[in-house]
Amino acid sequence: MILVTGATGNVGRHVLSLLIADGHAVRALSRAPQRAVWPAGADVVPGDLADPRSLDAALAGVESVFLFAVPGGGPAFAAAARRAGVRRVVLLSSIGVDDDSEVRDTPIAVYHAEIEQTLRGSGLAWTFLRPDGFAANSLTWAGQTKAGDVIRGAYAEAAFAPVHEADIAAVAVAALTEDGHAGRVYRLTGPQWLTHADQAAILGRALGRPIRYAELPAEAVRQQMDAHLPGPILDSIFAIWAASVGRSPAIATDIEKVTGRPARSYHDWVLDHAEAF
Repeated sequence: MILVTGATGNVGRHVLSLLIADGHAVRALSRAPQRAVWPAGADVVPGDLADPRSLDAALAGVESVFLFAVPGGGPAFAAAARRAGVRRVVLLSSIGVDDDSEVRDTPIAVYHAEIEQTLRGSGLAWTFLRPDGFAANSLTWAGQTKAGDVIRGAYAEAAFAPVHEADIAAVAVAALTEDGHAGRVYRLTGPQWLTHADQAAILGRALGRPIRYAELPAEAVRQQMDAHLPGPILDSIFAIWAASVGRSPAIATDIEKVTGRPARSYHDWVLDHAEAF
């Protein structure tokens, strides 16, 4: 049995579907199972990674876990996994975690690094997935693209190698179901380094109309987002955007190494989600 946590998220729902399609016995953990539509074949159980009391029942009979990182949840999960006899854990971590530095620049990197450290010392077989910015983050622009051809936001030149959530899921499924991935850290990126402005232009070409990115002052955008995200997460996002301007680290090839095919492009992602825009 494989347990998928974060099963309604951008990555988790793909992991769940791929595992079921491949014929694996799959259990999905959800805080509110009644609020989602589940694929046939999923054993859905209520539970919360932030509530240690719910983990024993969810992990009963489970051999492998796709773990969505929850701040502070590492020790309780590791203890419950050991009690249940779990053999392997695939953690959806963050590219912000740097093994060569003891200094974590953002809260997002801090809590992912803490969970990684817990798993390293847990005695469980672990695999860490460290994706770059999700292409799916662009969905926050959908309201603007439905209303016009201008996306207004901060840091037009903030740059990422946006990764398709289906590629992250494919690597996760391989690590959950195949040998040879224990103790591995996979850096997952899309195939191209793109700024926010680049993404807007690609989005427009894929949709067949010109779309441009208009930069606004960072503080004004932060105030707009403040009602929707906790302060520490906003701090992380804006710090990451600011630090990424003018940078273009190497594109990773781990998606192709693990899955046998190149990472999907941002244009591919837009075509897969065109209806949202």
